[in-house]
Amino acid sequence: MASFRKFAAFFFTLSAILHADEKLPGEPIVQPIPFNHKMHVAQGIKCIDCHAIREPGFLAGIPKEPVCMGCHTTVRKDSPPIQKLREFAKSKTPLPWVRIYSVPEFVWFSHATHVREAKLECESCHGPVSTREVLFKEKAVNMAACMACHAKLHASNGCDTCHSTR
Repeated sequence: MASFRKFAAFFFTLSAILHADEKLPGEPIVQPIPFNHKMHVAQGIKCIDCHAIREPGFLAGIPKEPVCMGCHTTVRKDSPPIQKLREFAKSKTPLPWVRIYSVPEFVWFSHATHVREAKLECESCHGPVSTREVLFKEKAVNMAACMACHAKLHASNGCDTCHSTR
């Protein structure tokens, strides 16, 4: 009976996750300093230039302040947001960026697999970020959305693709 209860609890949790409703589009996210992706992309900067995928490849990182200051020691250096950025860089304190997309800890997700191996564009999961002055959540990242994408691209939808079954 106890194993049935565990299975039932797992099934109902799985069902809730599979059918999770996400309010899309989300509200525009206010960041600690304004960051205009559209303007930066117009300068020829690519997603991977700032959001490097380092080993083991799970995360697409957020650039450290010195990377930003590589340009901003001369570009718009007197603007209030860049002055704020400079203070964070000088104090070696990371900017407290507000995360927009995330998956639960029990989900195995690798940016490296999706970008390097499957050759997916960032827009596949994050929407047309390169056209945005302010970001907001515009694509679902729940189990149903991921499984639909896997089915469309003929990728595995087995439980152990994204979850440990041990």
